[in-house]
Amino acid sequence: MSSSTSVRTARRRTVRVAAAALIAAAGLTLTACAGSDAADARSAGRTNTSSAPAESTASGWSGLQSTGAKADVLGKQSGGAHAAKGGKAASPVRTQRLADGISKAEIYQLGDQHYRAKIVARGSVLATLETKGHDDGLDANDMFVTLTLDGQVHSWMGGGHQGPGTFKLAGGWTAKVTKVGELRYRAQIIGHDGVAATLETNQHDVGLDANGIYIVLSSGGVISAHA
Repeated sequence: MSSSTSVRTARRRTVRVAAAALIAAAGLTLTACAGSDAADARSAGRTNTSSAPAESTASGWSGLQSTGAKADVLGKQSGGAHAAKGGKAASPVRTQRLADGISKAEIYQLGDQHYRAKIVARGSVLATLETKGHDDGLDANDMFVTLTLDGQVHSWMGGGHQGPGTFKLAGGWTAKVTKVGELRYRAQIIGHDGVAATLETNQHDVGLDANGIYIVLSSGGVISAHA
């Protein structure tokens, strides 16, 4: 091989080595940037997660379940737990103190005849009622609460009757309570003209506004009414 040929070959090798070095350097730079971006994303994810508030359950309310179509329905008369179109009311239309003197109801309007009431005590959300085509109700350790289609909350203490059985209620109503399964009771609300309404629990409480008489039937078969 001539000396000129050797020089050209050496130059080609030098160019190839330099090109490979540049590609490797570029690869290291891209890897470093990607790692930095991923670390930033992980950091942001941790920050967002830690800032999300958690709802706790206060002592004495641990057996309560929130309402909704996703298996947290309080009963047959209950509506969906999610706001219309997946949205959520930003702030309550009003806040109302309940009969126990400790808890309060935060009432949100989600749509036409669609309301949600969060039962809150000492900063914790203890239960949720929601109307979506029907009234809703709750037996909260002998405090009874109803939420009506027009967003009105009514609460009272005591006055419960343990079913099965037939009981006289406020407003001249009669309730015939029968057990139809585990944590499942049915109450026929009977007036002067016969059966006016039927309440049925399916592991969750239910409520009803019967012409200004507020009725709650619990999943344990307790029925109470209040004017």
